[in-house]
Amino acid sequence: MAKVVFSTWQGEFIDNRGKPSSEWSESSFKLPETYHGERKSKAFVGWDGVAIFDEDIDAVELACRYSAQYQEYSEACGRCAPGRWGGKILYDLLDKIARGEGSFDDISHLKEISQTMIKTSKCEIGRTVPKPILDLMEHYKEQFNRCIREQVKSKHYDNRDIDYIAKITAPCSDMCPAHVDIPAYIEGVRDMLFEDSLKATRQTMPLAHTCGRVCPHPCEDACRRANLDEPISIMELKRIGADYETDHNLSWLHPKEPKPLRNDGKKVAVVGAGPAGLTVAYYLALEGIRVDIFEELPVNGGEVAVGVPEYRMPISKYQKDIDLVLGMDAVTITNNCRVDAEKLRELDRDYDAVFLGFGTRLSKKVRAKNENPNIKGYWGAISMLDKVNLWNKYGIGSPASNELKDKVVVCVGGGFTSMDVVRCAVREGAKKVIMLYRRDEKTIIRNTTYEEYHEAVEEGVEFIFHSAIEEIFDDGEKITKLKVNKFKLVPNPDGGRPQLVKIEGADFELECDYLIPAVSQSADLSLLPEEWDIKLTSWGTLLTNGRDFMTSRDGVFAGGDCEYGPMTIVNAVGQAKRAASVISRYLYNGGKCELTDEEIMEDHLSKLKVYNKNEKIKGWIAGLPRQVSEKLSVDERKRNNREVNLGFTGEEAIAEAERCMRCYYISMVAV
Repeated sequence: MAKVVFSTWQGEFIDNRGKPSSEWSESSFKLPETYHGERKSKAFVGWDGVAIFDEDIDAVELACRYSAQYQEYSEACGRCAPGRWGGKILYDLLDKIARGEGSFDDISHLKEISQTMIKTSKCEIGRTVPKPILDLMEHYKEQFNRCIREQVKSKHYDNRDIDYIAKITAPCSDMCPAHVDIPAYIEGVRDMLFEDSLKATRQTMPLAHTCGRVCPHPCEDACRRANLDEPISIMELKRIGADYETDHNLSWLHPKEPKPLRNDGKKVAVVGAGPAGLTVAYYLALEGIRVDIFEELPVNGGEVAVGVPEYRMPISKYQKDIDLVLGMDAVTITNNCRVDAEKLRELDRDYDAVFLGFGTRLSKKVRAKNENPNIKGYWGAISMLDKVNLWNKYGIGSPASNELKDKVVVCVGGGFTSMDVVRCAVREGAKKVIMLYRRDEKTIIRNTTYEEYHEAVEEGVEFIFHSAIEEIFDDGEKITKLKVNKFKLVPNPDGGRPQLVKIEGADFELECDYLIPAVSQSADLSLLPEEWDIKLTSWGTLLTNGRDFMTSRDGVFAGGDCEYGPMTIVNAVGQAKRAASVISRYLYNGGKCELTDEEIMEDHLSKLKVYNKNEKIKGWIAGLPRQVSEKLSVDERKRNNREVNLGFTGEEAIAEAERCMRCYYISMVAV
């Protein structure tokens, strides 16, 4: 909810002008009433209307500044005449009126050009920019008329105390935790400019091979194409540029030329070489800042390396992302280095900033009677996946098939880790693999992906929904069977999440050789010095404000699983990219943690929500089929670790990229 003087945002018309504040209507949208800290916003202008927070607004100058932002964009784009020349005409006419030299014919011309852009621009940015301008011209008509009639400047035309801060976004990019410029990398594929595609990705996402394969692609839930037919296959198009780079043995394609290593002595320590740690290191190294990574495992890449199976994320591909980072002149890494409390004190003393990205590698219990983690057959998911992947990817240790072949394996969970457990168990030769999950099929798909769940079913995994273990039985040496309760979902009378209610008399027993809990993981916080008294969340993770990612100890930052709990790779990357940005300013701005306007606007747009699932799409032909990449058949993949998803062919990739509607929008705040 936001208090507004006036708003047309997303069809919600509010006009509180001239009313006492006690009678004001509030907007139902999370509009940026406060810009940042104590700074209040005067107005917000965007693709779906305008919101005014300050009665002393200059609507003419506001429209002019918004059109100026679009003109800058349209000149760089230049893909269609209505967009490019329309942007110039909009700005020229509005600036003419704002400086007191306009005419009423200019108003007519503005309306005509706006309608032409709405109807004929090739992409959404050209179609939507006129919307708030037309709203301002209609509802603040007296301000435009005064400038023309009296030939005077608009009231804030020369006011340099007002900042007009703009950001270009897209629904998919807004939903992406790393805010990747998705339309740009898709456009690169469409135009067969694969280097441009990869550079667009690496602006905010260094792990392009990885997130082009194992990302849960929340961006596709915010794809406007879904309002027309089916969402773009955004994730699979991301890997095209990365694979092109490595398949053609190109030198690393950085989003910008890395700066030389600074000689000022400043340096940052990173604990953990997983996605978060690698991302922080990469973006700091691009700025020439020295980064030293300390990793407990003998291999690099964190849980993606030792947790995500080879059939989903080939280590040869992930290693390319790792090499990109570790190949930077400013980055060094020390493996087999467990950071304990004493080591962390040392890092805090010797480095200018420390980033904690050590993940969550402690498997939680299922909380059943007679649960004994030390008995044979009880195998935590993290430990099990470590064994599988260290052997299959690096030849370290021994095959997990030594334990699992011809055995009955029961996994408890409902997320990515549990899905990896059961599909790996199939590949290690288990006789039967069962997953117990408290909720339903729809929820497990939402927790993972449609593809992951259905591929597991194809491979023979049995899913038993609405179930949980009550008791574990053993013979004194090993697990023998489980007592399982069955539940039913009962609607919540208050409209909340349905409640699970045990079905009396529906209990059953399951014989099993191995029970693998994959209900969740926790962070090992024993490395935190007690005297630091670092604040934690109620979930037992490191507390930050979620914006600059500094912990309660000055100079110590955190991101990824240890800050948020078990999360996706793209979430960890998004946090780490922001943390790197803040750390660089912390080092060279007197120890202050400040956000850029770009980051502040990102946060506002995330709260506002760019995607509108109820929008009716016009001007596009529906029914263009979503491309589906080739997958290995069940018989080809069940007993090996070959990559299952073979990716798009060139023709498929271009056809899929051509379905993208290039849904860029411009938003702007007056402060």
